[in-house]
Amino acid sequence: MDDAAALLEIEAIKQLKARYCRYLDTKDWQAWRAIFSDDFLSDTSPAGGKVIRGADDFVAFTHKSLGERATAHQVCNPEIELTSATTAKGVWALEDVVRLAPGVNLRGYGHYHETYEKLDGRWLITSSTLTRLREDILD
Repeated sequence: MDDAAALLEIEAIKQLKARYCRYLDTKDWQAWRAIFSDDFLSDTSPAGGKVIRGADDFVAFTHKSLGERATAHQVCNPEIELTSATTAKGVWALEDVVRLAPGVNLRGYGHYHETYEKLDGRWLITSSTLTRLREDILD
């Protein structure tokens, strides 16, 4: 793959992650589910969470956990490496805010460590491990 083609694939993965944040924060659960492979693996155990196998179970768990709470996920500084013509891995810096109750917010900082696969011409997230550097409860 030439450099220009590789940059286009990396840009497509960046767009995928942007949709991840937007769909999650707008609670568009159907669209959010569509960005994951069926066998998606979520591992939030390094951040005090758990391991969930399967995109349907992961989306259902997240939907139930967040409900309609306001959230804001911001990712930046992507480090994306194409590992083949149809696979990639990446690390994203993360800052997120979750409204726990009126006037009480959780602000977290950390990283997403992810893998991607291009299936039927589109990139999907195949795994994600969340690590945390810190979490603050703000009034």
